This record gives sequence, C-alpha cells and structure tokens, in this order.
Amino acid sequence: MATSTTGTMARPMRADARRNHGRLLAAARTAFAEHGTDASLEDVARRAGVGIGTLYRHFPTRHALMSAVFQEAVTSLITRSRELAEAERPCAALVEWLGAIVTHAGEYRGLAQALMSTCRDESSALARCNTPLREAGSLLLTRAQSTGSVRPDVSIDDLMQLTNAIALAAEQSPDDPHLADRLLTLTLRGLAVSSPADAKSSPSGD
Repeated sequence: MATSTTGTMARPMRADARRNHGRLLAAARTAFAEHGTDASLEDVARRAGVGIGTLYRHFPTRHALMSAVFQEAVTSLITRSRELAEAERPCAALVEWLGAIVTHAGEYRGLAQALMSTCRDESSALARCNTPLREAGSLLLTRAQSTGSVRPDVSIDDLMQLTNAIALAAEQSPDDPHLADRLLTLTLRGLAVSSPADAKSSPSGD
C-alpha cells in the first residue's frame, strides 16, 4: 500500500490520496521525458488533474518527486547488482553495472546534473535515493578489487560521480550517440591496476 513520502512512520494513504499520488507520478514521468527534470511542477500538477498544493503535500520538493519517479529504476539497478555479485568475472560485472548506471543517469535531461549536485547533500531526497545504489555498487567494486583487476584506491563515490559526468557529457552532445560508451571505456581503463603482474588486465574483463 502506498504511503506518504514524508516521515519515516508515514500513515497509509486514503484511496483518493493514492489515486492522486499515482497520477502525479505518471504525469511527472511524462513531463520529465518531454522537458527534462526542470519541467514545471505546475505543469505536472495540471497534467495530473490536481492543484499545486496537492503536489507539494505528496512531494514537498522537486527532488522528492524525482526520487519517487526514479525509484523503480533504482530498484532494478539494485536487483541487477545482486545478480552480478555472483558473476564469475567480478570486474566484468562491475563494468556492466556501471554502464547501466550511465544509462539511468542519462534517461531524463537534467537528471545527471541533479545527481552530481546532490551526491553529498544527505538532506536531499535525491541523494538519499542514491545511498542504496552506492552500497550496491560498493559490493561489486570490492569484489573486483579482491581479484586484483581494479586499483585499490578507487572508491564507489568516484565511480558514481564519473558515471554521472559521462551521462551529462552525452546529454550535452546529442549528435554523438556513442560518446557515453567511449567515455566509459576510457574511464574504465583508468581503473586497471598498474603493477607489472596485472599489466595485461583491463576493466573490460578479468
């Protein structure tokens, strides 16, 4: 059952509130897809057939609305990280997951920039949405580092910021559909350990 987005012990919503909540999320997805994450919240409310006050009762801030809209994608990414945690090639698993993060961050115009700007702002609803992603990615990174194929000084926060930056660069270069893949490849080469024994290793495989 849906609950309010405010408070850790939120009461279950009434039926009409649940309907409004669902309409707002659907309207926000459409508005964000058409106009990016800076889309007018008044427009979102209008599309949902409710007043702006109703929108703010459900989602006190833009980031709270964004967090709710992207929750399904976040859940999918976390589920995929758990599947990849059992992969035979830990480094390849990490690479696949980071590629999925880039795709997610680039799904809506403005999302990558918002993720970058709030990554260390724990008061932001959007940043709190990223916490489980960092935890999921950290497990994949640690496993890849344990094989000696990824440098030990790489942190999951570094990787999350890099993937967001790649998504932002791709967003700003719409005429180059392969830019994100190229940048991700270049970035991942920098993850490889530099010791002679591992010189033949690369982040594209173990």
